Amino acid sequence: MDVPSLSPSGFLLVDKPVGPTSHDIVDIARRSLRTRKIGHAGTLDPFASGLLILAVGKMTKEISKFVGLDKAYEATLRLGASSDTMDRTGAVTEQKGCAPVSRAAFEAALEKFRGEIDQVPPMYSAKKVGGKKLYELAREGVEIERKPVRVTIHELELLSYEWPLAKIRTRVSSGTYIRALADDIGKALGCGAYLEELRRTAIGPYDVEDAVKPEGIDPARFFA
Repeated sequence: MDVPSLSPSGFLLVDKPVGPTSHDIVDIARRSLRTRKIGHAGTLDPFASGLLILAVGKMTKEISKFVGLDKAYEATLRLGASSDTMDRTGAVTEQKGCAPVSRAAFEAALEKFRGEIDQVPPMYSAKKVGGKKLYELAREGVEIERKPVRVTIHELELLSYEWPLAKIRTRVSSGTYIRALADDIGKALGCGAYLEELRRTAIGPYDVEDAVKPEGIDPARFFA
């Protein structure tokens, strides 16, 4: 894949904190840089943090080149419960009678999800069906059948484990839903799971360690 160069005058890596939407970060950049012509690659939910790539000015037409890149995440799963949104922002249902799962059993379950897998897009996602976003239908109480999509889990590693929390690191193909991965892991264990925390650490070769905080967006970099 042709990976675009991060021209100093065209692209910006931003470390989005928990709370604001991806569009909120774009608005901050628009005010800081005094231009409306800014777009972003790869939406992050408000409860998630991590890397956003912003395109500024004429480089907004190049933003689609980032869409197909692999993405890396660190995620904390809460076991023993499920959520209708597959994360902590939704309605949570405890799995009654669920015994604590051992670290060994959790690591064994991860093995099933490495490589190519079929994943059903979650209802609470921005994927469009019939011109309408799935999360819009979900908020109306409508659930529709979704076809599984083939995705690739390139890396899946357990970082820490203390029931009921498990922290993982993963690198996945574009279009993979980490919330759905968490839900599927919970189902495989028979105890349920949802995302407690999510942080995107990389998009392709671009790393969050090289990103600036929203308040650190500097007009001088673009208009010196």
